[in-house]
Formats: sequence, C-alpha cells, structure tokens
Amino acid sequence: MNDRKRQVMLIAKKLFIEKGFTSTSIQDILEEAKISKGTFYNYFTSKNECLMAILEDAHNESVIRRRELLVGRNKKEKDILAEQILVRMQVNRELNLLPIYEAVFFSNDQELRNFVKTYHLSELKWLAGRIVDVYGKEAEPHSFDCSVMTLGMIQQLRHFWTAGSSKELDIEKLVHFTFRRLDALLSDMIEQKDVLLEKHMITPLGVPSGELKEKIHDELHSLKSELELDESNLEYTDFLLTELQAEKPRAALLEAVGRSFREASNGTKLVDRVNEVLYLLWKYIDLINTK
Repeated sequence: MNDRKRQVMLIAKKLFIEKGFTSTSIQDILEEAKISKGTFYNYFTSKNECLMAILEDAHNESVIRRRELLVGRNKKEKDILAEQILVRMQVNRELNLLPIYEAVFFSNDQELRNFVKTYHLSELKWLAGRIVDVYGKEAEPHSFDCSVMTLGMIQQLRHFWTAGSSKELDIEKLVHFTFRRLDALLSDMIEQKDVLLEKHMITPLGVPSGELKEKIHDELHSLKSELELDESNLEYTDFLLTELQAEKPRAALLEAVGRSFREASNGTKLVDRVNEVLYLLWKYIDLINTK
C-alpha cells in the first residue's frame, strides 16, 4: 500500500469518527484529503471499500501482534492466550475503531455487516483453535462453543461496566476473570460431553501453502525493488527469500527474522509494506506448522 493511499484512509477514518460513516460523503473525503475523485476511485471503488480497507488493516495488525507473542514461547500457556485476546482490544482502542464498528452494527448496509461478520467468524475460529492449544485435544469438540461464550462474556461485561461505572475498566482483569469462568465451563462440558455447535464450523479456511509462499516471495521482491532498504533490512528480505525456497522452511527462523524485520521497520516509511508482507508470512507459518 502506498503512502498516499494510507493517508486517504487515515483522513477517511477521522471523518467517519467525527461525522459518522453515513453522514460522511466521498466529496467530504476528497476535500479533506485534497485529492481528485479519480484519485479516490483509483484506490477504492466505493466509500464502503475504503471503510473495509481501514478495518482490514486493523485486523492484519492484530494478527501480526498476536503471532509475535508466540515467538519463542509455549503456546499452551494460558497467560499468552489472554495477552493475545487483549491485542484486538488494544488495537481497536489505539486506532479508535469502536465508533466505526458501532456505526456498521447499527447500519442497514448489508455489505458492511457481512464484511464485519466474516471477520468476527474468523476471530471465533482463531480462538477455538487456541483453546485446543491451551486445554488439549479433549477440548476440541467444545472449542467453538467456548470461543463464542468467551468473547460473548467479554463483550457483555464490558458493555455493562461502561454503562454502570465511571471508573475505567481494567481489560486485563476482565480477560483473566473470563478465563477463570472458562476453566469451570469447559471442565463441565467435557465431563457431560455437552456440544451445541457443530465441528465443521471451526474448520480453518485459507489458501494452499504453495500459493501463499509464492505471494510472499513476490511481495518481498516488490519491496526490494520499490524501496531503498538499508543493509539490515536487505539482510532480512534476502534471508526470508532464501529460507522460503528451502524444501522445508524452518518456521522458528522465519518467526524470529520476521519479528526482527518488523521491529527494524517501525517508525520508518517501510513499516506499512513490511506489515503487509508479515501478515502473509504468519499465515504461511501457521499452515506449515499444522502439517
């Protein structure tokens, strides 16, 4: 994503929050961003697509941060899963996205509602998989039920707290409270063999690893050709390109180098492009780790 497109997204987000999504017109965005209508439509086919790009960008940031939390750590640790759940809340708060999600929720725009539902389902599937990581295979038949209940508890407790208290909610305390409830729920569900939602609902979706690897390869080459990388960043891109061509790429090395690459790019003009590549890289690592 080029810098100008990202700037248009930031301006659009500011207007969506200040004026409301429905009340903000494309003309408002054009005037605030000082661009032509042709430039806007070169980036987005509609106002909806602009909003979806903003939300997708936040989703990708959450995915990257969550995967980085696992590097060199035991994925079975419950505290790590709690940290990962907190990531989505932190990103939404940092980017001030809650007013936008609320606008979509209360809108009658089916395209936007379906888009948000798709990402919500993706979130539930991710959490179902992580519940199995933490609680073991015996939790698998109950994992989707538990992921729905966990996120539901967090959401409803947050809403109740916000409506009834003037104090700021400690979201870390909230998440750990919810996990203590999940311990009791899951233990009872396993004992009772109690399942409501069907297993096929948690089947992961995605592209084949070969296609994903090819896309990462192309993006890394594009990154090298379009931007002037310093010596350390060139080393990261070259290492990733080389490792991806190996018969059996080493996931642990890809994770470590990917995280270092992101850290080195923070605060530079590289950061957005690097994040786009690393989002694909984490998806690829997850695929090869399941084989």
